[in-house]
Amino acid sequence: MSIERGTNVRENIKDFFSNLTPAALGTGLVAALFSIMGPGIIVMNAANEGNLPMDQAVSWLSIIYITGGIFTIILSFRYRQPIVVAYSIPGAVLVGSALQHIPFNEAIGAFIVVGVVVTILGLSGLIKKVIEHIPLPVMLGMIAGVLLSFGIKAVQAAVEAPAVAGSAFIVFFLLLAMKKFSQKFPPILGAIIVGGIIATALGQTNWGAIQPSLAQPALIMPAFSIQAILELSLPLIILVIGVQNMQAVGVLLATGYKPPINAMFTVPGIGTLINSIFGGHPTVIAGPSTAMVSSEASGKDKNLRYVASAFDGLLWICFGLVAGIVIAISTVVPGQLLSVLGGLAIFAVFISTFAGAFSGKFKNGAMVAFLIAVSNITLLSVGAAFWALLVGFIVSILLDRDDFRKHKEEITEDRKENIA
Repeated sequence: MSIERGTNVRENIKDFFSNLTPAALGTGLVAALFSIMGPGIIVMNAANEGNLPMDQAVSWLSIIYITGGIFTIILSFRYRQPIVVAYSIPGAVLVGSALQHIPFNEAIGAFIVVGVVVTILGLSGLIKKVIEHIPLPVMLGMIAGVLLSFGIKAVQAAVEAPAVAGSAFIVFFLLLAMKKFSQKFPPILGAIIVGGIIATALGQTNWGAIQPSLAQPALIMPAFSIQAILELSLPLIILVIGVQNMQAVGVLLATGYKPPINAMFTVPGIGTLINSIFGGHPTVIAGPSTAMVSSEASGKDKNLRYVASAFDGLLWICFGLVAGIVIAISTVVPGQLLSVLGGLAIFAVFISTFAGAFSGKFKNGAMVAFLIAVSNITLLSVGAAFWALLVGFIVSILLDRDDFRKHKEEITEDRKENIA
């Protein structure tokens, strides 16, 4: 199965520069801020969880934004559609947890496996067949279990440091309550500003220690281990293919586009391989950001909304180039503030993950996967994420038989409709 041919790139680039409207630029900026302010903190927290040295943390954060920005621009110009390439946010949380007992170079090896598998599946056209047999609620139950610790740490930090972390916690929800305002101004950005100002006023920061410099992604030698592949590669492959990329495809279909599905499943595999060379975790097609730039907020003409996504990609590259400064900032502010911001940054992910895990089918398997992931156990040198998936799937086979039967019937009906 071949990659979709696309449209006239030269014409699309020309139209991009002649249609830099306030709507497109504003929406692209908002999408970039939402992707940078919260998710960037999650990656920094993951690096801290793994006790990574500064150069490796900078390289990780830098490459995932530069790669995402470049591929966002490429897909936007080639297909003239608002497609945003990013990185897996739940994947970053999963990696941070695994790095507490898996060496970083073995994690890199697991990322390479993900990139190879996703690329092959994307090029082969087997994606849909693979997805059809994965109980996504079980996967989401595992992710919910991993995410829970971040929420607990955020609440604990707010209690431990009420002036700094607590104020950021409160500001986030106050801004979130202002629905129209929060659509244009990320609540996490408000929490960062208020927390930073109060921490500075109380003398809990050391801004003078920050040395401005451009980020320099560094090559990191991989190592391969069965432990890392089982614990990281398998759940990350399912995350990339079955959860996040599918969400983005659904967003584009819902807004009236005909998405280049083969390209949208192949690019994350290639992007993951590039990221892994420099210590970055897997690339995905970003569902939330794609939803933002494909909406009417980017302009009434659907044929020109790719301008917003391409501008978003440019901002991503710029952010990636100064990732060193961002990492440096994380070392001069109170740890409780970072914990609160890390938990708040995935607040929306919490809601969607728990809803997806427990509001539909395969609830028994999803709950078992959740409980095992929360336990953070390690068996046979393999972490909880793998066992959550495995045992959750087995429990679903035993207890959710009706759901499997209904799921199979739905797949059969969909195939009949497609043939018709």
